[in-house]
Amino acid sequence: MVLFTDIDDENIAYHVTNDINQVNNAREKLSKKHNYDNKKLHYMEQIHSSIVKNISSSKNPQKCDALITNQKNTPLMVMVADCIPILFYDNIKKVIAVAHAGRAGTFENIAKDTIDKMMKDYSSNPNNIEIILGPSIQKCCYEVSQELVNITSKKFGDKFVNNRNIDLQGINKKQLLEKGIKKENINISDICTKCSNQPYFSYRKDSKCGRFAGIIMLPSFT
Repeated sequence: MVLFTDIDDENIAYHVTNDINQVNNAREKLSKKHNYDNKKLHYMEQIHSSIVKNISSSKNPQKCDALITNQKNTPLMVMVADCIPILFYDNIKKVIAVAHAGRAGTFENIAKDTIDKMMKDYSSNPNNIEIILGPSIQKCCYEVSQELVNITSKKFGDKFVNNRNIDLQGINKKQLLEKGIKKENINISDICTKCSNQPYFSYRKDSKCGRFAGIIMLPSFT
């Protein structure tokens, strides 16, 4: 199972609202809609880091920005509103992961670090990993400070900069290719959460907005 929620699925993040019941109800409806057990859902206390963890039976959420598991019927969720939700699937070792790639996580190589942990802990081969970068703010709208523009040019190259806009999707793709992920196994959404008028939350449009999610799960028959 691979899915991305939208505004119609409502806000699924506790940290942006005081209405706990709304989030509980939204998550429960989502689980029924896509036929998974909401009690088995693992998510993160996302901190804009490069910390990658395996799921834990004793702590959920964990403080990190990527989660990995090989457990079946155990959905993993990443929450975003402009940042890139990245979903990973190793179709040979049957391992899945999610990562939260905002500017900070991207600059700290969260995608690379997720691949590294999949290789170390589950013997994944990058050739077998398929990756989806979901809807997020695109280079058309992601304007940053001149200082960050300069850092981007120096760290990743001028081709990821256009005036004061930077290309987070391109940078993550570069990092994934450098880890040995096949080009044809990288699928990048062209939906910009800020300007596309598609039904996704965007922090740049509304700083008080909710969060949508990317969710992936290994079904029991894999």
